Amino acid sequence: MSVCDVVNTSAEKVAEIEVNDNLFGVEVDTGILHEVVCMQRANRRRGTASTKTRGEVRGGGAKPWRQKGTGRARAGTNNSPIWRGGGTTFGPKPRDYSYSMPKKVRRLALRMALSARMSEGNVVILDQFAMDAPKTKDFVNVMKNFDFDQCLIVTEEGAGNLQLSARNAVGYKTLPVAGLNVYDILKYPKLMVIQSSLEQLETRLMV
Repeated sequence: MSVCDVVNTSAEKVAEIEVNDNLFGVEVDTGILHEVVCMQRANRRRGTASTKTRGEVRGGGAKPWRQKGTGRARAGTNNSPIWRGGGTTFGPKPRDYSYSMPKKVRRLALRMALSARMSEGNVVILDQFAMDAPKTKDFVNVMKNFDFDQCLIVTEEGAGNLQLSARNAVGYKTLPVAGLNVYDILKYPKLMVIQSSLEQLETRLMV
């Protein structure tokens, strides 16, 4: 078990807490992190790009000109891919880019990402982040106490006011424990974890 400081919203130390080394002290394998990030990005692709083939573009009924005697190259249809306005050869069609990886590998990658941020000293454990009402200005003022320009905040379930307050703040993102993922951990240089969500995090990743 490693010992970490617990701070309040004024960035003042209020306590110490032991964190699980199986969660924040795992040896990092960049190859596994890369594979999981590629999977996540592929799963987020919409796959709606589409072009028309020569059989789908309008026209192509009559032969443009007779076969011989004009001095021009023979042509049977104006849908030909070599014609301007013709069909596209081997163009994109709607498809599903998503694929899956073993659950154990995904959990391991999450623990590696958390461990990477911890080894860099970029993890902050906050005792609580209570907001009585959605207020972006109040949220930004708290972030200024930590001098964070970009930060991912891991919250417990039901932190609606905090999520609404951070929604319009540029450079910040809040995620519940259930939505925590490798891509977002690596995207944001700082990670802030609400103390009450640590137990939920262990329950999710240590099964």
